[in-house]
Amino acid sequence: MSGKKSLKGYYLTTFLIGLGFFTIGLMDPLYDTYIPIFLGKYISSKSIIGIIMTLDNILAIFLIPIFSALSDRTVTPIGRRMPYIVTLLPLTAVLFGLIPIAALKSLFMLVALVFVLNLVKQASRGPVIALMPDMVPGNLRSEANGVINTMGGLAAILGTVLLARLMDVKISVPGIGETDNVLAFPVASVFIAIAAVLLFLFVKERNSSLSPEEKGDDEKKEPLLRSLRTVIGEENKSALYILLSLFFWFIGYQGVLPFIGTYSKEVLGTSSGTAALASGMVGIAYAIFAIPTGKLAHEKGRKRCIRVGLVLLVIIMLLIALHCVTIAGSGIVSLIVFWVLLFLFGICWVCVVNNSFPMLWQMSTYSTVGIYTGLYYFFNQAASVISPPISGFFIDVFGYVGLFIFVAFTMLVAFFLMGRVDRGEAEDFRG
Repeated sequence: MSGKKSLKGYYLTTFLIGLGFFTIGLMDPLYDTYIPIFLGKYISSKSIIGIIMTLDNILAIFLIPIFSALSDRTVTPIGRRMPYIVTLLPLTAVLFGLIPIAALKSLFMLVALVFVLNLVKQASRGPVIALMPDMVPGNLRSEANGVINTMGGLAAILGTVLLARLMDVKISVPGIGETDNVLAFPVASVFIAIAAVLLFLFVKERNSSLSPEEKGDDEKKEPLLRSLRTVIGEENKSALYILLSLFFWFIGYQGVLPFIGTYSKEVLGTSSGTAALASGMVGIAYAIFAIPTGKLAHEKGRKRCIRVGLVLLVIIMLLIALHCVTIAGSGIVSLIVFWVLLFLFGICWVCVVNNSFPMLWQMSTYSTVGIYTGLYYFFNQAASVISPPISGFFIDVFGYVGLFIFVAFTMLVAFFLMGRVDRGEAEDFRG
């Protein structure tokens, strides 16, 4: 298969699969922006809020691989992934819509609902994510990831730029009365449910009628420790270095994301509805640049695009730290500067994340793709677990400037680790 084969024949399929990522892109920015704000009504310590924010990542470490493996072995008339998607995504929508109501009731109800939501949400993500590599050839996945990330970016724009404005709208809630900080979540849940219906109607899984025995052993899931030994034991250590690299860049990304909204409110003086626009800038950049960065990596090289993106992320985070200590305030100019820096952050971030998973897949063979996929999510979610408490600690001790410098450091470490990678380009397709 040629490394330069066009994605043209796969655009519609990839777009339809992207509906699943649309739900992720819609939920995550609203969740990351407002859950810390909801928790802040009851908890003053940013470190404790950061610990609670790791809950979804802890569950993801276990649930994404488990439900991915279950879906590999599921045989139904509608496919192997679709049964999980059409049951778990609508349930996720209902639970997501109830979050602000729980936040108005009590801390216990909020934390309990967040726990149940994350059980269902993370269980649905494995089957959703597995759809793309099931149906798109390996040497086209950077470009396919671009299409999918565009869908996620459009969802983030919908959530943070448009729906978040509904958080300033007062509505009457039974048993509570007139209140704000509610409406965006139930409206978003309607979009999630619609996306689930469209996935079911228009995405037809390939070879879904074959049993696991008929497919052979190539989809067998390996235990984590055995997977690690497989990667570490390889003569070429590129896979190990990219896993370590993504571990550090996700520590940075997941460390700063949950606190962008609180920074906007506490330092820049925005309203609840406007606070989400900070994350919205990242989503807008995703939507605009996901496909171009996939094409650029296909032509110029994935590693080069990732390393350039990481260097620029270091510079941008240092500029945000400078913004924090010099011009941060309630003025509109300060707010616009922050949004512009986050827009640039989003461009560089999509350049990094758009190409990392395809690089790992490219290093695998058809029989080891499950190993590499599982390890990607283990390192990704492990970083997401440890990062928010560390970030909260830096904020508590050094203020927000400490957070931004910490994130710059993690991106710099990732840059140097990526320098040791010498495989994973589109022309390295192995089967």
